[in-house]
Amino acid sequence: MKLKSGRDLFHRWEGNPVLALEDMPFRCNTVFNGTPVKLGNEYLLLLRVEGQQGYSFFALARSRDGLHFEVHPEPVLLPAQEGLAAEYERGGIEDPRATFIDGAYYVMYTAVSGTGYRIALARTQDFLSFERIAAISEPGNKDGVLFPEKIGGLYARLDRPFGRGIGSIWLSYSRDLIHWGNAKLLLTPRPGYWDEFRVGASVPPIRTKHGWLEIYHGTKMTSSGPIYRAGSALLDLDDPSKVIARCTVPLLSPRTGYERVGDVGNVVFACGAIVEPDNSVKLYYGAADTCVCVATASLEDIIECTLNNHRPA
Repeated sequence: MKLKSGRDLFHRWEGNPVLALEDMPFRCNTVFNGTPVKLGNEYLLLLRVEGQQGYSFFALARSRDGLHFEVHPEPVLLPAQEGLAAEYERGGIEDPRATFIDGAYYVMYTAVSGTGYRIALARTQDFLSFERIAAISEPGNKDGVLFPEKIGGLYARLDRPFGRGIGSIWLSYSRDLIHWGNAKLLLTPRPGYWDEFRVGASVPPIRTKHGWLEIYHGTKMTSSGPIYRAGSALLDLDDPSKVIARCTVPLLSPRTGYERVGDVGNVVFACGAIVEPDNSVKLYYGAADTCVCVATASLEDIIECTLNNHRPA
């Protein structure tokens, strides 16, 4: 397969960024890494916002077209101030990913404290009020995404435990969303490729007839620091530990000024996507840890790219 002409498979919206500091109704440092959901004809974005104090929290934005957003006047979830959750959220809450399952939206996010990163889980119906459920990983783990349906009667998730300097994507299972086990290594960094330094899950897996489509982020280290790109893999529907295909080329790379320059340069970092009725995919991503952007591609093109640019690695 020859890739279509253009800078990337995903096409950036010409009006990017969809949200920046100037769009926020309260003072903050940056806004980025938003997870999207579509409720009827309305789009919601649960946003990671870094406050002027230096820690992150969540805000909510709404849109009728998925492009023009209005932000709720106040943050919707702040780091816990009491109880057990306060212990592991002292350094903020980051990078939410929302999945609808069992009649509610479950948001996996990163809880930050002096002991490191942990995956935490909250439940919501309206994205204005949240019920914290638990911290659901040991320290040194982040990038948790929940599958939108049970597999073999069990909840399934992807995550990224970090050990010996290596960040890989793992798959694990749970009966109750709190206790997780049967972990299996799924995707590792690939020497010589665009994701040779570190990989992590980005988008909650999308069911397709070809398998679970996972759009993930990968990094390559350079003399001036890492470059974050977005790529794709297909996992078996019945046994997601089986990788059907993994694209050898990225789907989206930092190329524009708003993706290259910011608090952390050379970053495109997705936390979710919307598959529209016409099978176009809206990918929402943080750019340079400074603003929120959207890019689109057809689901068929993403799958074709993944299957036809696959080599074992």
